[in-house]
Amino acid sequence: MTSGFFGDIKPARYEGPDSTNPLAYRHYNPDEILLGKRMEEHLRFAIAYWHSFTWPGGDPFGGQTFERPWFPKEGSGETMEHAKLKADVAFEMFSLLGAPYFCFHDADVRPEGDTFSESASRLDEIADYFATKMSETGVKLLWGTANLFSNRRYMAGAATNPDPDVFAYAAATVKHCIDVTKRLNGENYVLWGGREGYETLLNTDLSRELDQLGRFLSLVVDYKHKIGFKGTILIEPKPQEPTKHQYDYDVATVFGFLQKYGLEKEVKVNIEQGHAILAGHSFEHELALANALGIFGSIDMNRNDYQSGWDTDQFPNNVPEMVLAYYQVLLGGGFKTGGTNFDAKLRRQSLDPQDLLIAHIGGMDCCARGLKAAARMIEDKALGGPLDERYAGWKSPEAQAMLSGKRTLEAIAARVVTDKIEPQPKSGRQEYLENVVNRYV
Repeated sequence: MTSGFFGDIKPARYEGPDSTNPLAYRHYNPDEILLGKRMEEHLRFAIAYWHSFTWPGGDPFGGQTFERPWFPKEGSGETMEHAKLKADVAFEMFSLLGAPYFCFHDADVRPEGDTFSESASRLDEIADYFATKMSETGVKLLWGTANLFSNRRYMAGAATNPDPDVFAYAAATVKHCIDVTKRLNGENYVLWGGREGYETLLNTDLSRELDQLGRFLSLVVDYKHKIGFKGTILIEPKPQEPTKHQYDYDVATVFGFLQKYGLEKEVKVNIEQGHAILAGHSFEHELALANALGIFGSIDMNRNDYQSGWDTDQFPNNVPEMVLAYYQVLLGGGFKTGGTNFDAKLRRQSLDPQDLLIAHIGGMDCCARGLKAAARMIEDKALGGPLDERYAGWKSPEAQAMLSGKRTLEAIAARVVTDKIEPQPKSGRQEYLENVVNRYV
């Protein structure tokens, strides 16, 4: 039985590059084999519940533009009936897209209660509803998370709040959300510190707040092991917005934080393309650094408008960006428990139900094109060969001795004098390599 929201639209199918059907895949073929693995298993697509089903289409200068049958009427609150209708539509869309996963915050899927216990009871009820839907459709949960930023109680942070009661409330919320994620066989649990930062240093004790955040994350990790949750705990970096400065600024900052509190072996990162740009980095930089530091976990896929200085969460459509992103994902061995979550939303003028499908189909095709090009680059050693050549000198016995600690600074300096070493610069060949990448796009 369908919700009726999408009318008589049929499930999206792969029709090949020549198709002009906007509701068909031109490049995403789940069964295509790349590097010995099905495309679906490489990409592990997930649909974000929040942007697709709860965002009303507002912006800082205007309110709701979307009219959805599960939105409560003006002046009335959301009910469990609204939440269940929203779930009906959501799982219908997951099935129409053939998406294997979805992701959600607690506040996305159930109405807020008057008390913590009432909110928790409602989440349990909708989780039971989800379990039935998941069994019927085969759709799985990539990750769950708690919204610790929207309610006014979190205006000064959750774990980093100056009020210990807010810390406790946030801890109880995360505990319950991890319980639900485990019950639904979720493969990860994400923490995004939307308010974990500061607006002004005039009223902020940085050392105290970082220690609070470290303690909070340690509690989460301890509880994960206590209940036998096998999923990965992920932190999603973001530099700013809504706070002036957030403590999970970028991958490097998160890694330093994890090291300080002894959690670098326990927690990985969920990297968002738009957040990388806001931090002044490229997406591939953040992915490559996470691989180098051993904390890569998952990605949120979207893009920003490069003429706007904020997080616009648009669907990806830049294939060269996707090539470089998935090249780094493949170099790191691909996703383990993570995947590609579309943390992207429609433009507020895209009102029709089919716009939701078309946006995801286009994004999935864009990612598929990027993945295919990246896989060919791996197979051809298009960048790997030149990279090995550039660092070939480090394979020599003397170079290895320097790295392994067998040479002191004095011994290295003496060899430079004795052997009359006068290094000559060699070309980095950047333009050549950029042209190589373009040949695969």
